[in-house]
Amino acid sequence: EVQLVESGGGLVQAGGSLRLSCAASGFTFDDYAIGWFRQAPGKEREGVSCISTGEGETYYTDSVKGRFTISRDAATNTVYLQMDRLKPEDTDVYRCAGKLTPYSGRYYTAADEYDNWGQGTQVTVSS
Repeated sequence: EVQLVESGGGLVQAGGSLRLSCAASGFTFDDYAIGWFRQAPGKEREGVSCISTGEGETYYTDSVKGRFTISRDAATNTVYLQMDRLKPEDTDVYRCAGKLTPYSGRYYTAADEYDNWGQGTQVTVSS
């Protein structure tokens, strides 16, 4: 069974940091591109950051560039999202998603391209 389990969310003051984890099981980790998404109430789901298989090509939405860093660890089947200099507008439920892909080095930024989703972890940034 394919499973993605997020952890690491919480409450932090503006300017602080959190590291989210997405632990994968039930599939060959190296064959899956991974993305982090968020969706505030009343807004569309937003691709925050994505990482490819292979060389680990990365994508960041403009609002998090220079503050967030995505990485993947094949030894532990985990993708991390390091979130620094957090802002109140980063408050949201963050979900990771996986897409089986034969294309090394390609990431996917649209939510409907992904096959498997985690339940999400809440990130709250106070001002």
